[in-house]
Amino acid sequence: MDYNFGEIEKRWQQYWADRQTYRVTEDATKPKYYVLDMFPYPSGAGLHVGHPLGYIASDIFSRFKRLQGYNVLHPMGYDAYGLPAEQYAIQTGQHPAVTTEQNIARYRKQLDKIGFSYDWSREVRTCDPAYYKWTQWAFIRMFHSYYCNQAQQARPIAGLVELFSQQGSAGLDLACSVPMNFTAAEWNAMSEKEQQEILMNYRIAYLGDTMVNWCPQLGTVLANDEVSEGLSIRGGYPVEQKKRRQWCFGSRPMHPACWRGLRRLNGATRSRRHNATGLVAVRVP
Repeated sequence: MDYNFGEIEKRWQQYWADRQTYRVTEDATKPKYYVLDMFPYPSGAGLHVGHPLGYIASDIFSRFKRLQGYNVLHPMGYDAYGLPAEQYAIQTGQHPAVTTEQNIARYRKQLDKIGFSYDWSREVRTCDPAYYKWTQWAFIRMFHSYYCNQAQQARPIAGLVELFSQQGSAGLDLACSVPMNFTAAEWNAMSEKEQQEILMNYRIAYLGDTMVNWCPQLGTVLANDEVSEGLSIRGGYPVEQKKRRQWCFGSRPMHPACWRGLRRLNGATRSRRHNATGLVAVRVP
């Protein structure tokens, strides 16, 4: 018997795509379950063996939970910003918008061939304006906000300007990167530039001088998990500790709000535990 697996797989994959077999609709009568893989970086080489190693396991689990009666959300996407996309564009001499689109198409074709049960209607691309507009929206909201410790809430920075003009910094319990003491008269006598420099210390998203992992060859700052034994994971280039002006996020004062938010989440036990561990780690001096 001649088993033409290539034709059979192609036919069924097209069948699933045409009928949107794995499209997920909200169903309040079923318990929810969310299975999220780590989005791949769409480099030019395509998938490597480590991708399906994890994706197959999570896909099996997603199918298992569906059979148990859960309303399973199992999406896929592409972490298309960052060093992998940038370095590939540099190596090939092409614009990253072009290479990233080509690479995503290659990844999608390979993922489809494996037969995963992804809901592609919920695909995420971090380079898509429809996606990153929300990170920009969140940043702008944080930049234009300060955190009141007494009320345990973020408030518009414009209100803080009014408070400073009336009473200075006296009696205010506010989160800030550098403690400041000044009177209303001193504040009102300051130039616009001086006032903005002071306000920067109170913004939730603010500019600050911090020690970073600087890689001259890559021309960027690297996260701790992108460095091993003094070298960049990508490329093996020397990394040095350097003080640089960076955008920072004042998350510590917001821990109570984060804890409250975690407690309100339904399900997602492991995700809640992971985020709770992260909050504890940040609290360590």
